[in-house]
Amino acid sequence: MGGVPGSQIIHYDMGDKANTSFPIKVSLLVEEKCQIRHVALEAARITANRHLTEDTGKMGYYMKLRVYPHEVLRENKQATGAGADRVSSGMRRAFGKNVGTAARVNPFQKIFTVAVEKQNFAAAKKALWHAGQKLPTPCRVVIDEGAELVQ
Repeated sequence: MGGVPGSQIIHYDMGDKANTSFPIKVSLLVEEKCQIRHVALEAARITANRHLTEDTGKMGYYMKLRVYPHEVLRENKQATGAGADRVSSGMRRAFGKNVGTAARVNPFQKIFTVAVEKQNFAAAKKALWHAGQKLPTPCRVVIDEGAELVQ
């Protein structure tokens, strides 16, 4: 049956991990129930991290990925072409092989949270929007803390 495939997600905490005094916290949340593959989470993380690093510097933010891909995805590969009916067993023993992992998320669950200073709020919002474009569900950017500072 094989083991669980390795996750491509490298880091779950990025930026200035020691600074806990960022006044503004912004989150990316999903609007529908779905499964998000580990490669999509990694692509979104890389995109958000790149935008934040370019706009705020390496120590101007703290970003956390808040979901972990626990679900093991399986695929029952089908043979095609001439003679495939002799080689394959069709749907007999169709449990499949492990091909990846996914995070199962619910509506309005937070995926990423970014903490920044007031002057970097627009950069954090832009970075989370770009990360949401990499995910297979509609996403929304919400302000968790510090909404009175950005009005």
